[in-house]
Amino acid sequence: MEMLKNIDAVIFDLDGTLVDSMWMWKTIDIEYLARFGLEFPEDLQADIEGMSFTETAIFFKNRFKLPDPVDKIKRDWNEMAWDKYLNEVPLKEGVREFLDYLKEKQIPAGIATSNSKELVDLIINKHNISEYFKSIRTSCEVEKGKPSPDIYLLVAKDLKVEPLRCLVFEDIIQGIMAGKNANMKVCAVYDEFSKDDEKEKIKLADYYIRSMRELLQ
Repeated sequence: MEMLKNIDAVIFDLDGTLVDSMWMWKTIDIEYLARFGLEFPEDLQADIEGMSFTETAIFFKNRFKLPDPVDKIKRDWNEMAWDKYLNEVPLKEGVREFLDYLKEKQIPAGIATSNSKELVDLIINKHNISEYFKSIRTSCEVEKGKPSPDIYLLVAKDLKVEPLRCLVFEDIIQGIMAGKNANMKVCAVYDEFSKDDEKEKIKLADYYIRSMRELLQ
């Protein structure tokens, strides 16, 4: 596989890359703001893209002048997302097959996500994919969320691999930039949620795929 030439490890984003879940976060934001009688602003997703779970909660608290503490905001989001992840969010096509391929070739894999630790654990266990990953990290464990390279550099360190020899899979612009800022090769992944950013994603990344199934042909 051409893409894996000179690559010693593969690092995946989670939402929109491994699982088809980006759609539900907008739904949660709309429902959550409605609790406070607030409208969902159309520019919101662009403002929070790439932020860690904690950074996003702080942003919400400040922008919408929410009375709840940051920890409660995060707890409420976890509760709202829990059921959806459990019942409505599938793995994206070709994901399991590609993970099997990496395992077979003994190429270590990691996850670098902006999601919360609780939800990441839920997703990994529900789809029974923890065995594929030697490192699973969230942006709350580093100083800054994406587009900063921090999270990708941390996972590379866990995997004991030079950043230059890592291949990243990402579905959003801020994530692609985080991978590039970490000096890694990046493959952009199609996701319905970010289809308007298609041209920009292709321009920023080294590779582009519509589905992980393409990797195995």
